[in-house]
This record gives sequence, C-alpha cells and structure tokens, in this order.
Amino acid sequence: MRITIMGSGGVGGYFGARLAQAGCDVSFVARGAQLAALRDNGLRIESPLGNLHLPKVQVTDRPVDIAGGADLVLLGVKLWDTESAAAAIRPLIGAETAVVSFQNGVVKDDIVRGVLGAGSVIGGVCYIGASIAAPGVIRHTGQMQKLVFGEFDGSSSARVTRLRDACAAAGIDHALSPQIRRVQWEKFVFLVGLSATTATARLPIGAIRANPRARTFLHDLMNEVVQVARAEGVDLPADFAADRMAFCDQLPETMTSSMHHDLERGGRLEVNWLSGDVVQRGLRLGIATPCNRAVFDLLSVRSEGLAA
Repeated sequence: MRITIMGSGGVGGYFGARLAQAGCDVSFVARGAQLAALRDNGLRIESPLGNLHLPKVQVTDRPVDIAGGADLVLLGVKLWDTESAAAAIRPLIGAETAVVSFQNGVVKDDIVRGVLGAGSVIGGVCYIGASIAAPGVIRHTGQMQKLVFGEFDGSSSARVTRLRDACAAAGIDHALSPQIRRVQWEKFVFLVGLSATTATARLPIGAIRANPRARTFLHDLMNEVVQVARAEGVDLPADFAADRMAFCDQLPETMTSSMHHDLERGGRLEVNWLSGDVVQRGLRLGIATPCNRAVFDLLSVRSEGLAA
C-alpha cells in the first residue's frame, strides 16, 4: 500500500512510522527542522507500546516529487494549512485514492472536498496523545492509539478495507465505521469542551472538572455542540453532553489539549475551527452558543500566535 503522510508531526509521524514498520510504502511530507532531521537521522517513536527507530525514511517537502501516486493520503497538518495541503497533494490523487484527515474538527473534510472533490475523501477520527519531542522524535503518551474511518455513505469499499488491513498488520487499534459522520461529531463535542476550557483556564482537565463553576461551563460548552450537531441532522442524543462529562471524569487529571499546548508555546490556535466553527454554525442554524462565543472572542487575541 502506497501511503503519503502529509504533515509528519505527532499524528502523522506516529501512525506513519507504524505503517512503514509493517511494510507499507510510506512517504513523509515535512518541512523545516523536522524535514532535516528525518533526512539525516530517520524517524524515532518513543511509546509505552514500544519504541521504534526507522533509520531511513522517504521524506520530502514537495509531494509532487513522490513517484507513483498514492493509495492513501493521511492528512495531519494544522487546520489553517488544510487548503494548501490539499492542493499540494493533488498530483498524487488517482481514481481509487483515499484522502483521510485525522485533524481536529468537523469542517476539515468540507475544505478538502472543496479542493479535491468529494470522491477522494473518506472520514476519519484519531485518538492519540503524541507530539514532536524533538526534530525527528515523536513521543506517544498513554496507551491510546486508535484510528476510526469509513466511507461517508457507509459502504465497505476496497480502499477502506485496505486501510483496515494495513492498520491490523501495523498493530494500530482501529475501527471501520458505517456512521463516520456521527463518530466525528461525537469526538468534536468532547474536543471543543476540552480545548476551550484548558486553553482559557490554562489548566489541565482535573482542575476544571473539580471546580463547580468551571465544570458547569465545560458541560455547557459541550451541550452547545450537541445542539448544533442535532440541528445539522446528526443523530446525537439530546443529553450527550452528560455522557461526555462522565467520560471527562475518567481522564487523567493532568490531561490537557493541543490548543492549550499551542497557547503555552505562543503558537497559532485552532480556535477558529473549534469553538469558532460552533459559533458560525449556530448563527446559521439559529442555535444559541454563548459559551463557545465567549471562548472564541477571548482567544481571538491569541489565535494568530504571539507574533500577531
């Protein structure tokens, strides 16, 4: 299976390495220090599930230079790079190519479809705690490393079946879902709540869920996403936010979010595509989203990073 990893950070680097170790023909697309490190020293994975070093990897900063096209393109770039990344991989796309985004949010697939067309895109959701520890080194924390994916029409196509088989060979926890849109929104409910609270409070989830007022705010953030999803036609229970609160109570108290990490290091934030997306959809659908509006407005001063 010919796989291109577009964005070789925590998500792309980890899963790309596992797939390459299992024998897939994997090409990584990277830039800057990550590109240089992968060229010089290969790719290292530090993980409780087993460390891995690929001393030589196929890596470039120009997808057009990857020969033979791709059976699968895995998108793992930050959300603000989605459109340009989709345009860059266009030369790799054939009739049976699957492009799957394991980025945050739910608007990502609309952006990719707008560039590549609907036929190339399958739905995906990723569950992992992984980040670049140093150029060329991906650190995986915890035991979770799961990919859920599927065709948006629910069919078991040859391309999603190939991806399922590749994940099984690589030891990646995975599921092939006939309801991938619902799965994406289920994660989005939790992700918006976690990202919004940890970034605005600049604290991990344990401190937020232990404080009665912050806990209520977390619930209300997620409930707004649920109501927007239901108005969009997604089949979520009306009380799904309570289910996600119970899930939050099971998380390690030190858990935070990628948006919190980005804020702490002075980087750009994905808030426009998280709480901001909830606000925009709510305005269009007539659903009130005051909690997400507060987060979106407050974090807008840092959305472009400290340089802004």
